[in-house]
Formats: sequence, structure tokens, C-alpha cells
Amino acid sequence: MDKFTLYHTEGCHLCEQALALLNAQLQSEQIILRDIVEEPELVEKYQYTIPVVANKNNQELGWPFDEQILKEFIN
Repeated sequence: MDKFTLYHTEGCHLCEQALALLNAQLQSEQIILRDIVEEPELVEKYQYTIPVVANKNNQELGWPFDEQILKEFIN
């Protein structure tokens, strides 16, 4: 079972939408949440691009994405 990381931060309405899309397609144990505020290097990398979903191969899918695009990325 592959895992996917959602780079996000609290209070980000786009991040909430991305998480809802992930929850609709994955089991909760497949989703790793990483709040960028907790790590300065993540803030530097993602502060203007969150939400971002990454797979185990470090491929990333940046916002905006919809259910179909996310499904293709997951598969």
C-alpha cells in the first residue's frame, strides 16, 4: 500500500480541499501530513505552492488539482 505525503499548513483552505480529495481516494493510513511550518526548509520550498502531494518516488503534484488529476497521480 503506497503512502502519499501532503505538504500543508493549518488554516489553509486549499490544503483542506486537497486533504478532502485525498481522503476520498486513499485510506487514512496512506496519507502522511507534513505541516511546512514545523521545518524551515519546507517553508522555503513550499510556502507559495502548498498544498503539494508527493509520492514515494518524490514526484510531486502541486495545486491546483481535481479528483481526476489526483487519481491519475496516485495510480
